[in-house]
This record gives sequence, structure tokens and C-alpha cells, in this order.
Amino acid sequence: MKLTESLQNINKIPELRQRILYTLLLLIIYRIGSHITLPGVDASAISGASQTHASDLFGLFDLFVGGAFARASIFSLGIMPYISSAIIVQLLGAVTPYFQKLQKEGEEGRQKINQYTRYGTLLVASLQAWGVSVSLASPASFGRVVVPDPGFFFMFSTVLILTASTLFIMWLGEKITESGIGNGISLIIMIGILAGFPQSLIAEIQSVSLGSKNWIVEAVILALMVVIVAAVVVLTVGTRRIPVQHAKRVVGRKMYGGGTQYIPMRVNTAGVMPIIFAQSIMFLPSTFLSFFPESEIMQNVANVFAYDSWWYAVMFGSMIVFFTYFYTAIAFNPKEVADTMRRQGGFIPGVRPGKSTADFIDNILTRITLPGAISLAFIAVLPTFLTKFANVTPGFAQFFGGTSLLIIVGVGLDTLQQIESHLLMRHYDGFMKSGKVRGRR
Repeated sequence: MKLTESLQNINKIPELRQRILYTLLLLIIYRIGSHITLPGVDASAISGASQTHASDLFGLFDLFVGGAFARASIFSLGIMPYISSAIIVQLLGAVTPYFQKLQKEGEEGRQKINQYTRYGTLLVASLQAWGVSVSLASPASFGRVVVPDPGFFFMFSTVLILTASTLFIMWLGEKITESGIGNGISLIIMIGILAGFPQSLIAEIQSVSLGSKNWIVEAVILALMVVIVAAVVVLTVGTRRIPVQHAKRVVGRKMYGGGTQYIPMRVNTAGVMPIIFAQSIMFLPSTFLSFFPESEIMQNVANVFAYDSWWYAVMFGSMIVFFTYFYTAIAFNPKEVADTMRRQGGFIPGVRPGKSTADFIDNILTRITLPGAISLAFIAVLPTFLTKFANVTPGFAQFFGGTSLLIIVGVGLDTLQQIESHLLMRHYDGFMKSGKVRGRR
């Protein structure tokens, strides 16, 4: 009843209805493109060959692009080159004075940074497209011939199509963010992940029906799934509120201030970005190693970066912890918060304004970020342990742990919050009338 009422409220707001329909239309276009096979590739051969890579990094990359990689479609690279480029630009912003200056120039600086990110996307997509074309043309990569007529024309056309398609997906994401609902780039990643859920669920059910798994064990695994999903939601919406009091001010005949407000500091301030950043970095070695499909040494190195290896889990978890702190430092600046409080006449009880306030906020932020970062890393590497010890299929394991669940929950809550904000601004109840959606009081 509550869901029906909320959907009716959405339909009563023309702007919100148009934004949602516009978003759905662009996402449908993205899904259609993921089913168009590259010219010169044998679709049936690539489909059969991809099954042998379902549990390695090939299968993980394919998960993020909604099966487009396994089909060798024109959208095989997805939006990951854009994410990789954004990581590089943000790292430059932390160490390069020029990019630090751009970050402080407001809207004009943001536009320049976005432009550099687009240029970087073009470069990264070209390199990854070259790696994909080399891998497709080599029978050793898949154990069979997937390109009947490899040659210069195939290599050139594949690089051109994959690069142009990545830029088109980037444009779709920006248009969704601008004229749709939610963050377009994140929604594209999420819809690609969700596209593989029905097939993974069917495979898990078939394994139980065929007797390869005990249904009691499967029930325990599903119960664990519910617990993990709840834990991820709590981690995503969890906050530490810092009380802020405002001194009373008399302006004319009226008195202002004197009330108490709160600074909501999230346990997971960085959101899903550390996961996406770390995952993009982990894709780079496999891209480089794909240039040498017939080299035994390179393939031995590739085994170190295999998705189900312990080294992969350790490196992946470590990078998540690093990027959590890194992105939190970019997204939340205690000094700016302290300066804003001082200008507005606010103060934290028992703490001096200025530097002491900034140090106090930074200390709390550091302490609450540590358990958040460790929790993110644990959930991200959980599918590796479940695949090894619980005999869970790799595809299904991604949906109750790991990157997939974190992205789905984070992006879903962000999108839900934006829809609820539109409803509340027009005095309608949102989806979570009795609950607590992030950012709602």
C-alpha cells in the first residue's frame, strides 16, 4: 500500500516523472548496446569460450558491464575507462599544484577537471580497446578461434568502435546526472550488475536441484545473505552526529540563533567510490597482461592477479582501505567546516573555534573512517572466501557480498534519496515514511 501510494505521488509531479522516464530510456539504450556484437567476432564462439573464464577477473569485469564483455559487444569496456581516468585526475589533484588550483576555482575549475577526465577516458579506453582486440584475435586467449579473419582492419575497427562506445556511455551517464535522476555513472554500473542477477540465481537453484548442494546449506547461505545486506545498509546510512550550538544574535528587534544543530558525519563518507576506484586499478594489470596471451611468464603473473587468489584479496582490500581515506579527505574538509561554523557563529560545546574545532572534527572523522574502511574491505573480499569454502557459484556470490552488493545498496539509496527529496519538497511522503533514509530528518 505504501509503495503504491509513493508511485502515485511520483506520477503527480510532472518534472520527477519525466526525469525517471528519461533515466529509464537512457539505461535501456545502454542495455541494447550491450547485446550488439563487435563486427568480425563469432558470437557463438565467444559465448562458449567465456564460460571458462567465469570465475576469474574476466568474469568479474564482465559482471560490471552486464555481460557485454562475454558477448564481445560494442559496449564491452563499459564505463570503467572513465572511472580509471577519474582516479588518475583525482590523484593528480592531491599531488599536483595545478590541479589543486583547479579544485579551488569553483565551477570553472570543475569544468576543466571534467574536460581533462574526458581526455583521459579517451586515452585509457584506446589502450584497453587495443588489449581487447589483441585478446580476441589470439586463439590462445579463449582456447578457440573467436575471430575468423583477424587482421589490421579488425584491430583498427575494434579499437575505434570500443573507444567511441565508451565515450558514448560516458555521455549517457552525464546526461542522466544532468537531466535524469541519480548519478548517471553509478546507475550505469549498477544496472550492468543487476542484469546478471537472474541468470546467477537460476544457476544456484539448478545446482541445488541437481543435488550438487545441500538445501540446508543453501538456506544458511541465503540467511547469511540477508544479514550481509542488512549490515551493508547499516554501514551506508550510519552517521556520527556532532552537536553544534549557535550563539544568540539580536538583529533589530529580533533574536536569531541559540539553537542546536548537528553535523552528520557518515561512517562511510566515501560511499561506493573506494570500491569502484580499487576495482578499476585491479583491472589494469589484466589489461596489460592481455597484450601477451602466449607468454608463459606473463600468464604466471596473471595468476597472481586472479580473482580467486589470496594475493588479489589482500591487494584489493588494502586498496579499498587506502581509497576510503583518500576519498574521505577529498569529500570532507574539516578546516572548511570549522571556518564556516566560525563565520556563522557556531561552535562545538567544549571546543575552541578555529583550529581546535578542525582538529576535533578531523580526529572523529579519522576514528569513524577506520571501521568503515575495514568493513568495506571485508565485504568486498567476502565472495572470494565464499567461493573457496562454501562452494557458492562465483556469479551468485557477488550479490550477497563484494563490490556488487556495495554498489547496488549505495547507488540504490542515493537514487531513493533524490526521489524522496523531490517528493518532500512538494509535501508528499516518500518511500520511507517511517524509516530513516540517509540525509532525511
